[in-house]
Amino acid sequence: MMDPLSISRRLRDDLEGVGFEPPITHVYQPLDYAWEPYVQYLEKYGTRRPRQVLMVGMNPGPWGMGQVGVPFGAIEMVRDWMGIEAPVEQPPKLHPKRPVDGFDCSRNEVSGSRLWGWAKERFGSPEAFFEQFFVHNYCPLLIYEDSGTNRTPPKLRKAEKAQVLPPCDEALRALVDYFEPQFVVGVGNYAEKQVRNALKPTSFQGTVGRVLHPSPASPKANRGWARQAEAELEELGIVF
Repeated sequence: MMDPLSISRRLRDDLEGVGFEPPITHVYQPLDYAWEPYVQYLEKYGTRRPRQVLMVGMNPGPWGMGQVGVPFGAIEMVRDWMGIEAPVEQPPKLHPKRPVDGFDCSRNEVSGSRLWGWAKERFGSPEAFFEQFFVHNYCPLLIYEDSGTNRTPPKLRKAEKAQVLPPCDEALRALVDYFEPQFVVGVGNYAEKQVRNALKPTSFQGTVGRVLHPSPASPKANRGWARQAEAELEELGIVF
C-alpha cells in the first residue's frame, strides 16, 4: 500500500508532459514548485489512518494551492493555523498575469478561507480536524489560457481529459485505499462526479456525497457557506 507522499509524487510525475492545445498556454504544477509546503502538509496531517472523511476538491485555485501547494490553501490559514511555511519556487513557464509569490502573496483564496475557516471554528485545532478529515485536490494542475483565464478540468478537451483524468483517478483510489474512509465527499458537483467515476470499479463500500463549493462565484455559497456545508455533511451521516 502506498502512503500519501508516494501517491502524490507518482501523480506529479504521471502528469508531467501532458499536452494541451491553444488557447491553453501555461500549466502550473504546485506539486512541483510548491512541493516543500505540500510535503509539510502531508507529514503533519496526512499520515494517520484511518480517517472518517476524505474531502476532495477539484483543482488548485490561483491564490491558494497555486501559491503554497496546500489544497484550498488560503495563506493565513496555512501559515498561521496549520503551522506550515516553506520556500516556494517558480513554475518553469510563468504567465505574466498569474505570478507565484508563495507565502508573500497578498491575494486571498476565498474558497480556502471559507473551508479552513469553518474547520478552525468547528474543531479549534488543525489536529482535531485532521483526526477525522483529510482534504485532497483531485487534479493538482492549474491550467491557464493565454488571457490568464483559469481553465478548469471540466472544460478540458476530450484528448486532454484522456491524459489528465486517469492519473487523478488512480491517485484518488490509492488515497481511499490508504485512509479507508467511511465517506468520500466532493467539494462541488464536479468533484463528486469524479469521485463516483473513480471509485466505480473498486470495492468501496462507504458513502459518496458532496457539499456546496465555497467559491465566491456561487451566490448560494455567499449566503453562509459554512452553515450549509455542515448541514450537508450531517445529512450524509457524518457525526462531529
